[in-house]
Amino acid sequence: MKKVGIAILGLGVVGGGTYEILRDHREFYKKTQDVDLEVVSVLELRRDRIEALGIPEENVASNIAEVVSNPDVNIVVEVMGGVGKAREFVLDALNAGKTVVTSNKELVCKYSHELERAAKRHNAGLYFEASCVGGVPIIRTLLDGVQANHISSMMGIINGTTNYILTKMTNDGASYLDVLKEAQSLGYAEADPTADVEGFDAAYKLSILSSLAFHTKVPFSKIFREGITTVTQDDIAYGKELGYCLKLLAIGKQTEEGIEVRVHPAFIKKEHPLASVNDSFNAVYLTGDAVDDVMLYGRGAGALPTGSAIVSDIIYAATHSENKYSTFKNNATAEKDVKFVSNFKSAYYLRLTVNDEAGMLAKIAAVFGKQDISIQEMVQKENAQDGKATLVLVTHATRELSLRSAVSKIASLGIATVDSVLRVVS
Repeated sequence: MKKVGIAILGLGVVGGGTYEILRDHREFYKKTQDVDLEVVSVLELRRDRIEALGIPEENVASNIAEVVSNPDVNIVVEVMGGVGKAREFVLDALNAGKTVVTSNKELVCKYSHELERAAKRHNAGLYFEASCVGGVPIIRTLLDGVQANHISSMMGIINGTTNYILTKMTNDGASYLDVLKEAQSLGYAEADPTADVEGFDAAYKLSILSSLAFHTKVPFSKIFREGITTVTQDDIAYGKELGYCLKLLAIGKQTEEGIEVRVHPAFIKKEHPLASVNDSFNAVYLTGDAVDDVMLYGRGAGALPTGSAIVSDIIYAATHSENKYSTFKNNATAEKDVKFVSNFKSAYYLRLTVNDEAGMLAKIAAVFGKQDISIQEMVQKENAQDGKATLVLVTHATRELSLRSAVSKIASLGIATVDSVLRVVS
């Protein structure tokens, strides 16, 4: 039976969960995978974490050099996070010929080209299933499940924190700030939630997933990004009235115009499969030319779900003699001949405060008409404020720049205040 030595860099939530899975399932993997996976080295500064997991002192390394020079270490698992020391340590491991498994989405998004070059030079593996969508096997699906297809689109809820916040706002009628505080107290959101609520986390993941799906480098810089910090309870309530549910969506499309990649809050019809993905759960909805629609759903974060994805990569690396690398030129930037669509098409939801007087709607419609924007749905309600009304519009599909131009024109004319603009996805 093949014996494989594992080193774990970092014993936080995910690192600890990974260690527990490897320890508790060792005999199971011997029986089902014909491989003996043993954690022979850990690198962790906090002694309390080491002691809590009962790790023998002889398996505790004092520095990265000790880990990568250990002949018993075959696979190094990086679960430290960040891109400083993690990048340095991963490169040290790859340059020593050790296969690396990482859950670090920012590191993979920004530096996979550099890491892959080192891996190829030293015939080492580089695996990162756990970097995207927690325990949901989306990367393995793209590489080994739907590779018979041209993938035309992917749309997903790939950040658990924002999905939890929007779910609570929708179901409980709570405000964004109140739910954010609750999410922080439960450990769903960090003390500084910027990476999640401003869409950075989802954009890192979309960069990785769209590169794999479309077989070309899709840099983070090409992704249109908006967060959920300006979403209000009013917007969610009006959306519900119109039959919509609000989600932070990551969208990737491969069209005749080029590649379109964007992360932003969007309304989807309540009947759409993604509308029922609630709390901290994640899901990705793929469309291929042969398989048609496929949706993967599950836990998007957490010690054991993410640890499950890490151990899956460990087993894959341990049981495959040849390493797999990118199916595209993995450079720091996109290929010169690849086009990216920034002026994408979408339907839009707008909430405006208008003077409650005759002819106001005609003036607004005239502005939209000049931009070739047509209105699909409309709701008008009187405000408590004298002489004002709330106007909610849903447009037919139009171009992003046309919509922005119309909003700017309305603001400049002083005929209404545009309080909110959100995209609507069919």
